[in-house]
Amino acid sequence: MKKKIISTLLLSTIIAVGCTDLNEKLYDKVSMDEYGQTSNEVQTIVAGAYATLRGYGSDTSEGNGVNCYPTCEYVYFLEACASDEACIPTRGTDWYDGGRYQQAQFHTWDAQNQMILSSWRYSFIGISKINAIIYQVEQSGLADIAKAKVNAELRGLRAYYYLQLLDRFGDVPLTTDFNDTSLPSKSSRQDVFNFVENELNEIIELLPSDIQYARFTQNVAYSLLGRLYLNAEVYSGIPRWQDCLNVCEKVNGYSLTSDYFESFKITNENSKEIILAIPYDHKQGTVGNYLASMTFHYNQKKAFTADESYPWCGNGICAQPGLYSSFDEIDVRRNSLMVGQQKSAKDGSDVLMDDGEPLNYTEEIGNYIKAKQNEGARLNKYEWGATDIWERDNDWVLIRYAEILMMKAEANYRLGFTATALPFINQIRLRAGLSELSNLTEIDLDKEWRHEFVFEGLRRTTNIRFGTFFEPWWNKDETPRYRSVYPIPQEELAKNPNLEQNPNYN
Repeated sequence: MKKKIISTLLLSTIIAVGCTDLNEKLYDKVSMDEYGQTSNEVQTIVAGAYATLRGYGSDTSEGNGVNCYPTCEYVYFLEACASDEACIPTRGTDWYDGGRYQQAQFHTWDAQNQMILSSWRYSFIGISKINAIIYQVEQSGLADIAKAKVNAELRGLRAYYYLQLLDRFGDVPLTTDFNDTSLPSKSSRQDVFNFVENELNEIIELLPSDIQYARFTQNVAYSLLGRLYLNAEVYSGIPRWQDCLNVCEKVNGYSLTSDYFESFKITNENSKEIILAIPYDHKQGTVGNYLASMTFHYNQKKAFTADESYPWCGNGICAQPGLYSSFDEIDVRRNSLMVGQQKSAKDGSDVLMDDGEPLNYTEEIGNYIKAKQNEGARLNKYEWGATDIWERDNDWVLIRYAEILMMKAEANYRLGFTATALPFINQIRLRAGLSELSNLTEIDLDKEWRHEFVFEGLRRTTNIRFGTFFEPWWNKDETPRYRSVYPIPQEELAKNPNLEQNPNYN
């Protein structure tokens, strides 16, 4: 067994789809009178809340057909392709899918975009399950203090989802009572901000203070508060740089790994840098971690395995032109992208595409809507192995210590303390093989955010905070300010008359 993953029991919860009905029906297959009386039993119930972080496949009841996907696909695709980091070009008849990826690239998405619906449902399905599990824990035989500690983890996970919704949609329904069956209205972005802040502050003392891998601990709560305060001016109009510094100072017990890629290895649960990750182990039945297969060319199998047994690849998501060349040649993080001629693992010859042309990944993409199969640098951050199967075993990194250092650097810089900011950013640069900076500009900060966290799902939020989101970039015109949040999905509006569309999307 590669790693310890709390087993997920279905027990008595089953989802009621969508977010417009945010409650779950509790079936009495396992009554709380019979199960959930001990701490160990309750933890098997709580495991269901952690499992929601992996997202849902389209063939599951939660996925509701084609409208919901695992974290690594639509949820990640939307954030990455709306940023200046990645794109999914249309390659012949591949990867058009109703124009959803082109909408993300051009910033022309509408309320019918399936990736936006999937992102919305990802968070609200997670919230719905957590509300149901909190209800179950309250019915358990645990002592009150034990219930409070268990619920602190659950409330923390729920706050994580609400932080995502706050960032992506702005005004969203706030729903925490499992017994409330009414259709919710939207709360203001400020109210959602306040909710996330208050929840995290209220639970911190009840959370584990030590390092526990893939668990919601005090360090995780402080890290999420850091994200909240770092983007507070975007979310609420009021900067909270000092608050960001204060909570980041409380994150302890972690350090930068000497090898940048240690946090992305197949056995990355050993990294001393990861603060929160989603565990994956195909031997234990985890599903939804196949991002690597979505980026490489169909014939990459010839480069990875001599017998061509490597899993099928989809030749989809890749880097936007300009990203690869923006790295210094000696920057080890540039190896997060794959470019160049692919060689056969069998005999070292050039791997060819099906049309007989060399499989030579290029940084440039000549025509985004008619891209060649080899165009675009590929996502190569997570370690691959010849024995990989479709479902990978790398744990999906959500928060790592380098982000704490970067938040300290930026917050100090925004407060005018450039000399104080430099040591934090220089730790990261030195690990990447670069020289230290003697001065710091906003451009320097933005560049380090872009390079350090390439393909980690943070870039769209960073683009918005730095203002670059609204500027023209490769294959994208100027973006109106209202598009800093996504529209409420049309399917959800149709289900819930109490929801109102976000401004300018009507």
